[in-house]
Amino acid sequence: MQRSREAIFPAVLIAAGLLAGCGGDGSAPPTVDQQLRSAMHTAQITPLEPGPAPAPAKVALGRALMFDKELSGNRDISCATCHHPLMHTADGLSVSMGTGGSGLGPTRTLGEGRSLIPRNATDVFNRGVALWTTMFWDMRVTGTTVTGFTTPAHDALPPGLDSILAAQAMFPVTSRDEMRGKAGDDDVFGQPNEVALLADTDFTGIWAALSQRLLRIPAYIALFSDAYPDVPTEQLGFQHAADALAAFENATWTLLDSPWDRYVGGDDSALSQTAKRGALLFFGTAGCAGCHTGNLLTDQQPHDIAVPQVGPGKGTEAPLDFGRGRETGNVADRYKFRTPPLRNVALTGPWMHDGAYTTLEGAVRHHFDPVTALRHYDVTQLAADMQSTVQGNEETLTAILANLDPLLATPHPPSDSEVNDLLTFLEALTDPAAADLGGDIPDSVPSGLPVRD
Repeated sequence: MQRSREAIFPAVLIAAGLLAGCGGDGSAPPTVDQQLRSAMHTAQITPLEPGPAPAPAKVALGRALMFDKELSGNRDISCATCHHPLMHTADGLSVSMGTGGSGLGPTRTLGEGRSLIPRNATDVFNRGVALWTTMFWDMRVTGTTVTGFTTPAHDALPPGLDSILAAQAMFPVTSRDEMRGKAGDDDVFGQPNEVALLADTDFTGIWAALSQRLLRIPAYIALFSDAYPDVPTEQLGFQHAADALAAFENATWTLLDSPWDRYVGGDDSALSQTAKRGALLFFGTAGCAGCHTGNLLTDQQPHDIAVPQVGPGKGTEAPLDFGRGRETGNVADRYKFRTPPLRNVALTGPWMHDGAYTTLEGAVRHHFDPVTALRHYDVTQLAADMQSTVQGNEETLTAILANLDPLLATPHPPSDSEVNDLLTFLEALTDPAAADLGGDIPDSVPSGLPVRD
């Protein structure tokens, strides 16, 4: 979020005529709105376009799939468990608990013999917007419908996916810890989990097995037929389910009526004076827009901002998580994670890729002096069972700091009033509709499995 004061704002200051505190020709100094709109122009901020509305039949199918535990190997977890309306499309945990767990949100408990998910469950607000070209914290899904998608499935990814959000939806069901389960697991009915018997690299087999499950349910055949009237039932695959999931998320959770959206649309009264000061800091001397760029408020690029390592770690490097470095194999990419977008950010904690910060203020302050924040991280803010997962040894801290983003290299401690202004601006990124999404939850799903637990 930070760059040096000298590097960021001179163009905005000159454009606004602020160098002498008044107009360069002796006229009255620009108003706060004039300053802010000049900064927005420099940052190329325009209204975020939602794109075409998905077909209602696809949305209806996607809604059922989102909340149906039939998509998990053990039939005990749905996509919505970790992206739940009551938790603002996330789960309120530092890192998630997958199959085998019980409950929702911060009260969810880990199943016996199960592992924590390595990373924080992201919110899914506005992920259907066409500007997206990357998915996941480590960017392991990238591309567009024009260029094609690069994913862990490589050539096994089916063609015809409608969006990168649909490409992303293909993968949580393939993860053993998230949704698929372990070889030898039984499902909630005591039946063998056939999906877990497949090899981790057998993406085609996993997707086919899940499609077979869905198409054994008459209500799903009807929903798929409505959503894809030109596709014979025998030609339906999990890519059609993924497209429908993306359609539901896009139609339901694209929310563009925050005070900030209204201000960008031209309503000067939409933001308080405090929020406007915070926005000027965000796009100016605080340097937040160095990474939280453009209309999505993310550059969709990986950065090492010295976030403490929290959680079980991922892959062979566990208990560490190398982030983007896991995907590229490049040592210089270790501990880099994609810049998150910020709309509704005040609702979607804990924050960072591993939920290291349980207050938005803590996350914001981290950016101004990440070296000190990493070395003096307060583990007591975490849930008791998470505190022992923090990797704070000197070797790990040194390795994290070796790749620290140059934008954050110089400490720039803010005043308390500046932090308050920034937080007020970030709160103005909240769409009022995001505060209560309970109406998005269906009463039942075609499988008959429980929805509200």
